[in-house]
Amino acid sequence: MKKAQFLTPVVTAFDSEGNLDHQANKNIYDFLINGGVDGLVIMGSTGEFPFMHDAQKKELIDLAVSYVNHRTKVYIGTACMTVEDTVQLSNYAIDAGADGVMIISPYYFSLSDESLEFYFSQVAQKIKGDIYLYNYPARTGHDLSPEVTLNLLRKHNNIKGYKDTVSEMGHTRKLIQTVQNEFPDFIVYSGFDEYFAHNVLSGGNGCIGGLSNIYPEVFSTWVKAINDQDLKKAADIQEIVDKMMELYDLGPTFIPFTKQAMVLKGIGLEGNCQKPLIQPSEKQKESINLLLQELDARIVQVIPEYKGVLL
Repeated sequence: MKKAQFLTPVVTAFDSEGNLDHQANKNIYDFLINGGVDGLVIMGSTGEFPFMHDAQKKELIDLAVSYVNHRTKVYIGTACMTVEDTVQLSNYAIDAGADGVMIISPYYFSLSDESLEFYFSQVAQKIKGDIYLYNYPARTGHDLSPEVTLNLLRKHNNIKGYKDTVSEMGHTRKLIQTVQNEFPDFIVYSGFDEYFAHNVLSGGNGCIGGLSNIYPEVFSTWVKAINDQDLKKAADIQEIVDKMMELYDLGPTFIPFTKQAMVLKGIGLEGNCQKPLIQPSEKQKESINLLLQELDARIVQVIPEYKGVLL
């Protein structure tokens, strides 16, 4: 079994005018690092990258890389709609000191396997650092298949890993089985928090999951339980995370709910999102508050040293 990891796709803190809130972003990075996560993914889907302009993205890259300062791994989501823009932003992140970049394929048009392989080949041969592929069919309208992934790995040794954000764990399992014999060190993460343990038990590396923005210490404890082969604790935390997943059910876009939960936890951000995302309603805020209270009660029973209980 591979050593398990849990990385956070970090929310991006904005002020009420849509500008980056530098201090709030620093507060978030400190909170996550102190919570023991294995790395930060800046400007993933949870980071609202589609709503940020190029200069703002570069501003955040510079802030994150310099402030984290090697305290944990930092990966940057650098996907743009063209090969040229993706390469330019990716190399900017690598030059700034990022540990790698994560790239989702161009969205809006459904792309063939041939188009996807061509796109990723074009960017891979021009990016001067480590690349992680990001598969999210519900948002792109197409799937980066295990077979295409294997073809890409045979051509580009800077493609190091893959995030699979799919609701069917069988897809991730097939990906692992397809590439592991020829590329045993290829890193495969699931994109939904609840699949972390299943991913590792199937030969993957863990998860990049948004709920760790709220409860990093729970997920780092889960990682330790899996790596220590403490099946009882791992199972107990699985039950907690299964309950946490209800946050995703409050509405079609989970980012405002995640930020509201972080505000309630006292992490030090205002919870603003970029337009057109809107703030949770009062009813939704109350649902979030009640869910956090129930989760805190469960967490302290499994992790007595947990200090994040709501006041």
